[in-house]
Amino acid sequence: MDSRRLLAELRLDRANPGAAFGDAVEVPGAGHFSTENPADGAVLAEIGRASVYDYDHVIAAATAAAARLRAVPAPVRGELVRRIAMRLRERKELLATLVSLEVGKIRSEGAGEIQEMMDIADFAVGLARQFGGRTLASERPSHRLYEQWHPLGVAGVITAFNFPAAVWAWNAFIAVVCGNAVVWKPSPKAPLVALAVHRIAAAEAAAAGLPGIFGLLLSDEPVLGQRMAADARIALLSFTGSSAVGRTVAQTVAARFGRSLLECSGNNAVIVAPDADLALVTPAVLFGAVGTAGQRCTSTRRLIVHESLFEPLLARLGHAYARVRIGDPLDPATLLGPLIDAHARDLYRSAVGQVCASGGEIVFGGRHLDGPGYFVQPTLVRARPEWPVVQRETFAPILYAMPYRELDEAITINNAVEQGLSSSIFTRDIASAEAFVAAAGSDCGIANVNCGTSGAEIGAAFGGEKATGGGREAGSDAWKAYMRRQAVTINWGRELPLAQGVQFDIQP
Repeated sequence: MDSRRLLAELRLDRANPGAAFGDAVEVPGAGHFSTENPADGAVLAEIGRASVYDYDHVIAAATAAAARLRAVPAPVRGELVRRIAMRLRERKELLATLVSLEVGKIRSEGAGEIQEMMDIADFAVGLARQFGGRTLASERPSHRLYEQWHPLGVAGVITAFNFPAAVWAWNAFIAVVCGNAVVWKPSPKAPLVALAVHRIAAAEAAAAGLPGIFGLLLSDEPVLGQRMAADARIALLSFTGSSAVGRTVAQTVAARFGRSLLECSGNNAVIVAPDADLALVTPAVLFGAVGTAGQRCTSTRRLIVHESLFEPLLARLGHAYARVRIGDPLDPATLLGPLIDAHARDLYRSAVGQVCASGGEIVFGGRHLDGPGYFVQPTLVRARPEWPVVQRETFAPILYAMPYRELDEAITINNAVEQGLSSSIFTRDIASAEAFVAAAGSDCGIANVNCGTSGAEIGAAFGGEKATGGGREAGSDAWKAYMRRQAVTINWGRELPLAQGVQFDIQP
């Protein structure tokens, strides 16, 4: 399917708005920006840039919608999410193709992203009937003590290009069943995916009599994101992006006593123990390092291998890398699509140059491909853990391999970066596995045994520590971030005893 036909099928071939709210769409007056296909550099569409006026209109609509939504029973909110998921299922193939077209994910990963949206929707629908607070024992007679949860109001969501739909769904579906309206500012590198998803969600909300609970802001300028961080009407701001920008977001939101949920950089490592099964290690590392062209926050960037397996594993990986097919992400045989844009390709070339300048050996790859699009080779490097280029996250398929002797040394290398998202160990030794996941082991938010760093399921809360930001999204009890806790005490007696035995009597 060519791009024009796809956009027509998704009704994205008409004038694209920069700001959308409820069932009404406003054409913005702040100019346009373009979105392109990273596989060939061709412009896919011109997108209307949201203005400051559009921003205020969207936030005002969301604020009003949140006031209405909080009175709607949670199971009814869940029904709305269920209906959105039904529309996603109907359009899964079209949306998956759009993901591949706009951000360069291979076909199966594009489909996997839409599937992830449906999975988190199923989780949210079930969650909508399970909200509950704890009943606690009161020390005072004739008193009941319990906790309950209430919506926050408006949740803002700023997403990155690498998961242009799924990360919004992690936030939006949970936030809505919790009773919040959602305002989305997607990456300017993936506005068409955002617009297609938004129109599905907004149409279902309007049909349910709840217009305005989904807002969208499209812009390639940072000003609207900055306004979201500073806007007291946005109770919670979820940000996915670099640690440098995340730090600024956190400071701005904290200055107004708001809440921020940060999913920032990852510099993820796989430890390969001397007893590891290399038949498991090789495909896990290959997907972790090469999948999504190394543009996942959970991508494997560091490979810490016991010295006894170092050369055998590098030989296996070199052979596997040579078989990776690079090309059109819509071709089912392709395993490595393009980087997102020219800037990403320049960062790849810069990192390879720094490796060579540091004395590193390129085992495989190291070049960008000539011709249209932003294609590079998957790259495997012999490196040292202390090199600045190894300490930094480069959003590209570059894997730094380094040997170790003792497990304590490997865990120290794993932890010796400022990021703390995902980590993994391959071992058949129970003691090594337990040491890795113990309190003195991996300091990351995700610790895996005999599986790679990438490809988290939605059932667990997703997020990391240190410069990754500390946020948690998706499953488990991550829903609590989108609600406020309230402690309630009810005195059903006729006396007023004080806690802790305090006496404060006034004699008549």
